Amino acid sequence: MQSGFFAIYITIYFSLSYRFTGITNGIMLVKTYGSAVFGVNAQTITIEVSIGGGNKYHIVGLPDNAIKESLKRVESAIQSCGLKMPRQKIVINLAPADIRKEGSSYDLAIAIGILAASGQIENEELQDYLIMGELSLDGGLQPIKGVLPIAIEAKNAGFRGFLLPADNSREAAIVEDLQVYGMHNLIEVISFFKTEDKPSPITVSARTEFFSNINNYEQDFSDVKGQENIKRALEIAAAGGHNVILIGPPGSGKTMLAKRLPSILPPPSLQEALETTKIHSVAGKLNTRDALMTERPFRCPHHTISDLALVGGGANPQPGEISLAHNGVLFLDELPEFKRTALEVMRQPLEDRSVTISRARISVEYPASFMLIASMNPCRSGYLTLPCSRRVL
Repeated sequence: MQSGFFAIYITIYFSLSYRFTGITNGIMLVKTYGSAVFGVNAQTITIEVSIGGGNKYHIVGLPDNAIKESLKRVESAIQSCGLKMPRQKIVINLAPADIRKEGSSYDLAIAIGILAASGQIENEELQDYLIMGELSLDGGLQPIKGVLPIAIEAKNAGFRGFLLPADNSREAAIVEDLQVYGMHNLIEVISFFKTEDKPSPITVSARTEFFSNINNYEQDFSDVKGQENIKRALEIAAAGGHNVILIGPPGSGKTMLAKRLPSILPPPSLQEALETTKIHSVAGKLNTRDALMTERPFRCPHHTISDLALVGGGANPQPGEISLAHNGVLFLDELPEFKRTALEVMRQPLEDRSVTISRARISVEYPASFMLIASMNPCRSGYLTLPCSRRVL
């Protein structure tokens, strides 16, 4: 009698558990959507969340360490919002599974998938939105990299909207015909899917943003007084896009003139501004307050820079200084101090205006059309052209 009552009790308990978690036949599968950035382009990633019998968490699909650690952040964020992390077997698959994924930007999509699979939020609208964002332990959303190429891919893939951290919303909003919603924390995202009254999407006019901030340089070429010969030479070089080397003693104004060269270059076109913004977004160099880079970039790496940092690369290829200077100026101060290998790897990008980085699993191409300016002293002491009894030849 007691054993029969115990069996009935166990059956009722598990049926209620399945009803609470929204599980049918012991397994519940929900799909959310994110994106992975390769080079300056993005590819849609499907985050499949399955909850079934068991008590372990598994994440598959070639994730890196940052993604593997995401479950700890997701669990803390869900509990901070007053919701429950399912104590069952959770399997998360990042498809396509043969592509390497990296970064913490999948946290939000994983959290929403877990909540939907456990029946705590509805999942009817999940297929209409791309969801990206890094979660803090308290449920807050941190900015991510590569937002502009992700937004472009979301539009091309036919998604209705894009949910992302508020700090990145202006960058994504310059993509037309895509509803962009900037969120501050996980609670706002949950409310977005629970209510029918959606907040107003962020709107930014790319053309208005571009023309209102174009050529707004802090250091202007008009600040330079005198130096008429070198100013004339730089004007000719800027007009034709020629590379320049400045040779002179310390204090003669080489660096000062080089830093002000972008202000006399032709204004960038809207297409060039978009290209530059995509590269800086992928590298995480874009200011969260800016929606679009309207100035030509100026990059000045130190002479101790490595080959990979100059041309780009790494285990997961990232753009180097020559790509960050795309459509702008790359300034190599104290040229003889740079390693010969670092200078040699710039030969092909200077000719092809692009650099291809090949690895065993992936090959990416970054644009690298820049104007090269170098400066150097005429000798070791720097005063070869000046009368000085103590100069070292």
